[in-house]
Amino acid sequence: MDHTIKDLYDAYHHGSLDRREFIKRLSLLAGTTAAANALLPLLEKNYAHAGIISKDDPRLNEEYIKYPGAAGDMRAYLARPKGAAKLPAVIIIHENRGLNPHIEDVTRRIALEGFLAVAPDALSPLGGTPADEDNAVKLIGQLDIKTNTSNYVAAVQYLKTHALSSEKVGVIGFCWGGAAANQVAVNSPDVSAVVPYYGRQPADQDVPKIKAPLLLHYAGLDEGINKGIPAYEAALKKASIDYKLYMYEGAKHAFNNDTNAERYNKEAAELAWKRTLSFLKEKLKS
Repeated sequence: MDHTIKDLYDAYHHGSLDRREFIKRLSLLAGTTAAANALLPLLEKNYAHAGIISKDDPRLNEEYIKYPGAAGDMRAYLARPKGAAKLPAVIIIHENRGLNPHIEDVTRRIALEGFLAVAPDALSPLGGTPADEDNAVKLIGQLDIKTNTSNYVAAVQYLKTHALSSEKVGVIGFCWGGAAANQVAVNSPDVSAVVPYYGRQPADQDVPKIKAPLLLHYAGLDEGINKGIPAYEAALKKASIDYKLYMYEGAKHAFNNDTNAERYNKEAAELAWKRTLSFLKEKLKS
């Protein structure tokens, strides 16, 4: 498939274009609107295909819950191993597409590794994640950053006192959620491990507030995010923060998302995931 078309879909998928403009440009590249519509099934991600752990996996208990946020209840998806005693908890922070099937699948993957896994819906204050991804992206842009951070910090507190929690709580965030994970690290002294995937960095002056060890994943082909790395590393070193940083050369932003064929990098994703699980188990289970 032509790289121009792939790049166009990539821009649409990550929120740079709305659907109307995307279809308009795709029609020009394909020749006709009919040809563009024929291409859509090849371009659009398929959640069912990419899902690794099904919702009815007999090894898991899963449910939707609510916890008290900064200004009201937050909806979240929870998964945990059946029959398990108290477990360390992990908060999964979604991309700018909201709490979707892919993130729920990631939550189940974490649960099967022996964690109480919870994925809050950041869009709860605005009615929850809509089915239309374009609307989700627009709504994400309407969230107040400070309130959003407070809602995730509240999730840390909720899980520290949860009846099934060992009181240790970690955080993983992807893309938009990677930036949010960095903010949780800054604003929650109670979080025990933070793993931002290609997330925007916090302000230099906020870095000394970080108490938790960090595992930072970045994509080699991610200029916009990566330009913030040198200042972040300098601030982390100056503040003597415990961190590890890995750069995955040749990988694009969102390389972990296996529902996005254009961005997904199997080698990078598997290596980053292996490192993530090892880090979480070391920091939360020891």
